[in-house]
Amino acid sequence: MTKRFLATAAFVLLSSTVTVSATDIGATFGTACPFGDCAAGISLSYLGELVIPTGHMENGVEFGGISGLDFDAATGHYIAISDDRSERASARFYELDVDVDASGLKGVSIVKHVTLKDKNGEPFTSRTVDPESIRLGKDGIYWGSEGDGKALLPPFIRVASPDGSFVREFKLPEGFAPTADKSTGIRDNLAFEDIAVAPSGDVFVGLEAALYQDGPNPSLTSGSLSRIIRYDGATGEPKAQYVYPVSPIPQAATKADGGNDNGMSEMLALDDHRLLAVERSYAQGFGNNVKIMMMDLADATDVSAIPSLAKNDQRVVPARKSQILDLRAIGLVPDNIEAMSLGKAKDGSEVLILGSDNNFSASQKTQFYAFKVVSRPQSKTLRLTVE
Repeated sequence: MTKRFLATAAFVLLSSTVTVSATDIGATFGTACPFGDCAAGISLSYLGELVIPTGHMENGVEFGGISGLDFDAATGHYIAISDDRSERASARFYELDVDVDASGLKGVSIVKHVTLKDKNGEPFTSRTVDPESIRLGKDGIYWGSEGDGKALLPPFIRVASPDGSFVREFKLPEGFAPTADKSTGIRDNLAFEDIAVAPSGDVFVGLEAALYQDGPNPSLTSGSLSRIIRYDGATGEPKAQYVYPVSPIPQAATKADGGNDNGMSEMLALDDHRLLAVERSYAQGFGNNVKIMMMDLADATDVSAIPSLAKNDQRVVPARKSQILDLRAIGLVPDNIEAMSLGKAKDGSEVLILGSDNNFSASQKTQFYAFKVVSRPQSKTLRLTVE
């Protein structure tokens, strides 16, 4: 028996032990006219959940920390990045085979893992990188590191070859690098969480929450202004920036003196201006809440020339957004969802796959959800504002 067959068999067995959700296979959920735009309607049919417990080992490396996911049409497999900061093993991404069709999500197998390399062609050393996002682009694998606000390591977006080797790096705009006095730049652990690649080849990179100069983190009563950088994928040069309004924290902690948060943990391009976004919140004593939003950048203001959104007197139009799905509301109990991809099921239908980052914690799990895409936005040609 091959390693891959064994892995598949193990995960099919694991999936059969998952507690049955209140959501039935085939249950359909839709939003006919997000933000009043009926051409943006979307409908999803639930195909099930699969859980891989924390501690699963693959070739001596602990599997987990799944923070980004994308479908490779050439192989029919998915690439999934781990946010291990080269502490358990070298920074890496996985190739996964997801067994899903109209009857449900049946298994996930690890085909292989690939070590990411730094600019010198070497594996990353401990805590020099924080991988959080991954997409397939026209000339390689686009992936992002969140950086480290405490260690003053800037975030980055790089392109890697299929073997993990460095190809090139995108330009980091002014105002994003961390600063010692926290006057500007990324907040620690709230930086580059999201990459989306549009059909045009443009690349969108999103922050989990606001830069220091743009205002506060989300609270129970107010949201946060997260920036989205729009890049020319071919050159890696920034073209524009937009504002995504992260919602207030939806749930108070139920544990005394417990913490809570909310942030944008993933984005996915549906076309050149409409994207799906994951807003993932956590409240101690309650757990995670995950909502999928649709955003439209068509009329959003380019804020790249605005140094501070908090100290700005210009009129700014943020991205429009509309809630598509609330996982708790449909009877699911999501973990820390940070990965999202469109892909193809074994029967050829389009599916949406979500994945969770277990933080390598015994109290969490690597979790996958699958939905069949029954309908999705009708594409239309339009020009995004770039000043």
